[in-house]
Amino acid sequence: MKKKLVLGLASAMLAMTLSACGSEETNTVNSDKVAQKVELKVQIGSPRFKDQFEKYFEQFKAKELAEKNIEVTIDLEMPNPDQAKQVLQARLASDDAPDIFDVHANDLTTYDKAGYLEDLTGQPATETLYDTVKNTVMNEGRIMALPLESLSWGYLYNKKIFSELGLTPPQTLDEMKAVVNKLNEADKKPFLLAFQESWVPQLMTALSLGGLISSEHQDWIEKMNKGEASYADVSDIFNIIDLIMENGTAKPFEVGNEAGSTDFANGKAAMWVQGPWNAETLLKVNPELEFGVAPLPVSNNEAGTMINLSTSTTLAVSKTSKNKEVALDLLNYFYDAKDSSALFQELKFNPVSSVHQYEVFPWVNEASEYVAKGKAYQDLKLPNGVTDEQAKLLQSYFAKEVTKEQFISSMDKAWATAIKSAQ
Repeated sequence: MKKKLVLGLASAMLAMTLSACGSEETNTVNSDKVAQKVELKVQIGSPRFKDQFEKYFEQFKAKELAEKNIEVTIDLEMPNPDQAKQVLQARLASDDAPDIFDVHANDLTTYDKAGYLEDLTGQPATETLYDTVKNTVMNEGRIMALPLESLSWGYLYNKKIFSELGLTPPQTLDEMKAVVNKLNEADKKPFLLAFQESWVPQLMTALSLGGLISSEHQDWIEKMNKGEASYADVSDIFNIIDLIMENGTAKPFEVGNEAGSTDFANGKAAMWVQGPWNAETLLKVNPELEFGVAPLPVSNNEAGTMINLSTSTTLAVSKTSKNKEVALDLLNYFYDAKDSSALFQELKFNPVSSVHQYEVFPWVNEASEYVAKGKAYQDLKLPNGVTDEQAKLLQSYFAKEVTKEQFISSMDKAWATAIKSAQ
């Protein structure tokens, strides 16, 4: 009996020991939880900034793992600006929306009405936005995207070439003609032409239309939307466009934005109708380059020589994202108080939030001087597809495949079609 009792006690103690060991092992496993794995799909149509974005995403992944035990994989797609909009629209139409994607601020209302955008109102990042920038990403009182690239832009000019020839940025069309003549006399190409990607020559239309409409035809867009106006009313835009095309570098269809940046940075032309968003690329080619930003003259009315104020790149979160919490974490990280200033400075972007603390660049200050004098306008909001059609037609116009009259007729039709499609 005693033997059985002893054996029973021994068995019980062994069971308790094994149970304790099992419990200890279980607790050890539970205290070392396996990280949750999440994949985010991100589309940003700025391949020139691939290295900077990838570096920043690595910082975010480390932060998310350390703070939330979430192991994030980011599938980054960076189509060329010419193709980005079409790629995005195709994905949205096929229910394959990226978790985060970039949209021009002028297109936000369209995407919002279609139900593609998550309402970002109340997100921590949006609380730090400067009011002037916040207004560009709002629809019906809601914040629909996070501004990334806010700009004050005109054309670029080589300060060294201008200084050597005693030139200053012209404020009228006649003054621009005089500058062009002096450059030609000095055997300096006045304008760089890079027409391989249609979005680059389209910048001529953006600036010339903006200056002319804002100063002389302020109700033109409203009338166009009602079918009561025509591109013939603003045909003066061709005065500056023709001047640029007739005094530019050779073989523009063989030159894309990257090659154009290299040529401009190396002084192959004095001016380029291109924005300061190319600063990072230009300075990578030639760190000693000194360039300025000036408004493009459209006529002899100085009132039309204006800087364009715009928010070009904004980041939106898909309303159908299956990883919305992590997508919002990444979105907010773009305005991180500790890390985002270094990113924006490296990208050569303007500060857009109170968390951004860094010294702005000389060309930003130069453009801001025009803005302070009231010589600026808010970027025009054209119907969906109109800008793309302008881009294609400008290429054809330069190649003499369409006349000015055909350009006008085609744009009137494209505008009317866009308005009808939106109804």
